[in-house]
Amino acid sequence: MTFTARVAEQRFLLRHVAGIHDLIGLDRFAGLDEELIGAIVQGSAEFAESAFAPLQRIGDDPGPRWAAGKVIMPAGFREAYADFIESGWGTIAAPADYGGQGLPFSLATLVLENLSAANLGFAACPTLTAGAIEAIEAHGSEEQKARWLPKLISGAWSGTMNLTEPQAGSDVGALRTMAVPASDGRYRITGQKIFISFGEHDLTENIVHLVLARLPDAPAGSKGISLFIVPRQRVEDDGALGVPNDVRCASIEHKLGLHASPTCIMAYGDEGDCLGELLGEPNGGLRAMFTMMNNARINVGNQGVQVAERARQRALAYACDRIQSPRADRSSGTAPVAIIGHPDVRRMALRMNALTQAARALLYYASGLTDRARSGDRGAAVRADLLVPLVKSYGSDVGCEVALLGVKIHGGMGFIEETGAAQHYRDAPIMPIYEGTNGIQAADFVGRKLVGDGGAGITSLIDEIMADELGSPELEPLAVAVKSISHWMLAASVNDRLAGSYAFMTMASVLTAGWLMSRQARLVDDITDGQDFAEGKRAAARFYLRCIIPEALGLRAAALAGAELLYDPSNEALVA
Repeated sequence: MTFTARVAEQRFLLRHVAGIHDLIGLDRFAGLDEELIGAIVQGSAEFAESAFAPLQRIGDDPGPRWAAGKVIMPAGFREAYADFIESGWGTIAAPADYGGQGLPFSLATLVLENLSAANLGFAACPTLTAGAIEAIEAHGSEEQKARWLPKLISGAWSGTMNLTEPQAGSDVGALRTMAVPASDGRYRITGQKIFISFGEHDLTENIVHLVLARLPDAPAGSKGISLFIVPRQRVEDDGALGVPNDVRCASIEHKLGLHASPTCIMAYGDEGDCLGELLGEPNGGLRAMFTMMNNARINVGNQGVQVAERARQRALAYACDRIQSPRADRSSGTAPVAIIGHPDVRRMALRMNALTQAARALLYYASGLTDRARSGDRGAAVRADLLVPLVKSYGSDVGCEVALLGVKIHGGMGFIEETGAAQHYRDAPIMPIYEGTNGIQAADFVGRKLVGDGGAGITSLIDEIMADELGSPELEPLAVAVKSISHWMLAASVNDRLAGSYAFMTMASVLTAGWLMSRQARLVDDITDGQDFAEGKRAAARFYLRCIIPEALGLRAAALAGAELLYDPSNEALVA
């Protein structure tokens, strides 16, 4: 089954949801114009379809191979990555001063959507590099930016995030990796990190690890964490590669899915000779890492859209080809029809379309706000910050649901690996887990985002939704419920607030996505020549407003249930 990028959908969203054309003429995006936007949309689609998509299955099986501390990527990956570098697809939103194009984040979001929908695991490599670029740009010295950014931006080197340790997962403050000052101003790094995506591979000549570690005199907990630049291979003053840096991949994990992305156990300083540079202030590592985290979380929401889109395309192609049984209403006589003509399969197909489009709209909306925030719009910055946990959690949850629906539409064949449907279902479950579990996103949403501003941010969003003439009356009951729950949350105890946080976050996500779907349905007639596109957009919006919105309203009881319901049974009773 071939992959086709959603070019018409993306152009529509860039204009009417991300608002990218409003950025034309801003000094920050001096090179941006209509022609360039169109070229990037079309060019990234063609590149993803031709270079990344054909490698999807081989990335899953056999996948990367570990041997003596090295990771060998599957056949064809090195050539495709070299084409990626040559084409400049990793440079879109990177700073122009160091070789990037300095274009909007929303365009980089689109490029990443195409690459990752074509080959989800493979595209995790440039996704992580983008995070490293952002952290060094925000917190590095001028010397560090000049040393590390040009090669990272070009893609000649890749980047990673190194947070997790065996005893320190979500509780980053429990990490033990140490950084001891060396005589030359650098630091000797010792420790082990786990779950490091693309921590080792043979696609680039060097890998730049951003590693959280403790200084000898650091305070306990998260306040005592610093961030270090630790390359796989040292870099000389003239930029040339030097000797290996005592960085070793001890093994790669055997995983449920996302096989094309090698998940590494990394060992630093086994021989006492691993050198790193402090990035940012001493004990300021968590703040520096959160620079990477916000966009990383948006990118995980993007991954949910990507896996949903690929699963959707595969399932609907199968549903159109699979002939079985006459229509139940006998409108086909005794002749069997394609299963997409049967009501339950059609229900699943419409649900896949509606969920995928809604999550994509939320993603593009947040990306457009991020662009405005970077251009100095304070209101956009506040709204973007509010939406980050929604984009991450809702996008990843949608990815899991749509991937499962894809298996169901295939029926028994969905359980057979050769159809490819199972790969999407195996790839998706990591998304609600990494870059901060969706439970952590919910805690952030009702804590820092809701309580932090006394509910002003969520109230502003709901008021805008309700005042929008392009909105829909079907949104009103959910909007009223979300607003009333937010008031309850502000007065609730911490435990009661957290107990209902996931349900509340989902309600807010569905409300915002429903608003964006309603707007699109009312705009689509005037902006597209494609009748099928317009009809499909209206159909997806109707389904979302009439079926998904009422489902979210049903989460009200869970949002208000409180913590007593969760803690009433003892631990022993709970596990009995």
